[in-house]
Amino acid sequence: MTEATPTMPTAYEAVIGLEVHAELETRSKMFCGCAVVDSTTAPPNTVVCPVCLGMPGVLPVINRRAVEFGIRVGLALNCQIAAANVFARKSYFYPDLPKGYQISQYEMPIAVNGWLEIDLPDGATKRIRIRRAHLEEDTGKLVHVGDSSLIDYNRSGVPLLEIVSEPDIRSADEAEAYARKLRAILQYLDVNSGDMSKGVLRVEPNISVRPVGSDEFRTRTEVKNLNSIRSLQRASAYEIERQAKVWESGGQVAQATLGWDEVRGQTVTQRTKESADDYRYFPEPDLPPLFITPEWIEDVRRTMPELPDARRDRLIGLGLSRYDASVIVAEKAVADYFEKALAAGAEPKKAANWVINELFARMNKAGLPGERIADVRVTPGALAGLIRLVDEGRANHSAAKQILDAMYAEDGAPDEWLSRLGLEQTQDSGLISEAVERVLAASAAEVARYCAGEEKILKFLLGQVMREGKGKFPAAAVQELLTATLRERCG
Repeated sequence: MTEATPTMPTAYEAVIGLEVHAELETRSKMFCGCAVVDSTTAPPNTVVCPVCLGMPGVLPVINRRAVEFGIRVGLALNCQIAAANVFARKSYFYPDLPKGYQISQYEMPIAVNGWLEIDLPDGATKRIRIRRAHLEEDTGKLVHVGDSSLIDYNRSGVPLLEIVSEPDIRSADEAEAYARKLRAILQYLDVNSGDMSKGVLRVEPNISVRPVGSDEFRTRTEVKNLNSIRSLQRASAYEIERQAKVWESGGQVAQATLGWDEVRGQTVTQRTKESADDYRYFPEPDLPPLFITPEWIEDVRRTMPELPDARRDRLIGLGLSRYDASVIVAEKAVADYFEKALAAGAEPKKAANWVINELFARMNKAGLPGERIADVRVTPGALAGLIRLVDEGRANHSAAKQILDAMYAEDGAPDEWLSRLGLEQTQDSGLISEAVERVLAASAAEVARYCAGEEKILKFLLGQVMREGKGKFPAAAVQELLTATLRERCG
């Protein structure tokens, strides 16, 4: 009898398409004159009217600025801008949708057939295709209190742009890279703040898995309303692993809408997935077709700001590595801060090192995301001044870090903290010479090893002299004097 060969587990890959819902930062709502307000701070139900409350007999009017923002995003994502746009009624019945339907675009969206390029961990790039971007109105917000739910309609009717990718994403990390890049583009365009904690940007991955090498599309699930990129990455990774285990065990993945439980770190079923037929789309009878002329598109194109990739390439031209430039431009607020530091006189590569390695470390420790860099007490001018202290030899790198700590905690100028902390480097060669002599006198064995050709000992001796100076000795001056003294000793 021959022994049966065990079946090898199948290797699976993810097939992910992302739906991103971005509230547009217009002054008024999509189809009425109500102001757009921060739904996390404004008193509930104070910015509503018969139109956004869905009262009988009211007529919607399209927000021109929202259309221009949609065109702007479409151009940034290399899309074709549709000449003819039709709004439709998307019927579904939830308490946060007072009309019983949502006005959205279905068969004729504002932008189609675009792409976005992401950076991969190995340094390569990948193009993710954009299927469509369409305009619609946001829903109200449910607030759950005990066993009851309250409804705030301030958000109902806020302009929303839904951006739908093709299923070109193959891992949770690629999904994260795509979401970060798209978020940055929306920020640079000034159409969305990118503040996911406030729900103004929400991400929904459609996820399935298939055997590596296959081109089939298997049953997918959709994870709804993820409000952080970290949650997107974690939820996608979990769902990929869960589905792979289902298929590997001989089961079938059920098409469903899922939620993400951040505490338990797992997806949970909310409802079986609806199809387009369930929404009963039909053209919105109260809105005529919207026609976008080539002249209008060109008018919008002329207002386009510099986008992240162009800004990254410009910073590379200033001497930054591609990695450093990519980190700097990933958050518009960080890039703006960095360029203000350059305008204040900071050298680009040094400024990038201080922002990425030092300022980010202090912000991370304080739980402050990069988008909040404008809130730190260290102004771009102060950072440039700190770098200047080091360049002028008035403070060494260790002292500069102490000064940065002080400025981060208590504000103030770098020159003032240099004096207050007593960290200014001395230019007195006599004091440095005395310290060198003391260290060499106490390190006879190390001096002998150096004279015997063990040059790495110089680093140890340099550290001892710097310690004697308590941060006040210029490293270059110490090394020069120490090397000269050692050569004399060695003959």
